[in-house]
Amino acid sequence: MKTTHQAAAWTVEITGKAHKQRGKLPEDIADALLALWTELKLEGPVQPEWPHYGKLKGRKDEYHCHLNKGRPTYVAVWQVLDKQIRLMEITYVGTHENAPY
Repeated sequence: MKTTHQAAAWTVEITGKAHKQRGKLPEDIADALLALWTELKLEGPVQPEWPHYGKLKGRKDEYHCHLNKGRPTYVAVWQVLDKQIRLMEITYVGTHENAPY
């Protein structure tokens, strides 16, 4: 009998600032953020299938990706807070021009 082991889901929180930013997003971008949030919960912080995904240089366990193509370009930034308990936090959602990197 073959058994499979599925890793435990991640907890993904959102900062107060990012939560406010989320409320100002166009509907299609908010939908993309919800899809990203779901994938972060299920698969963890590494999301290479998202456009322009990458680890932010010079920052510990902090990542970003684009939520759309074209202009204005919207991005999301998230950070792993604790690998042991599988906790991460979305810290920014908004236009690429205002992103904190």
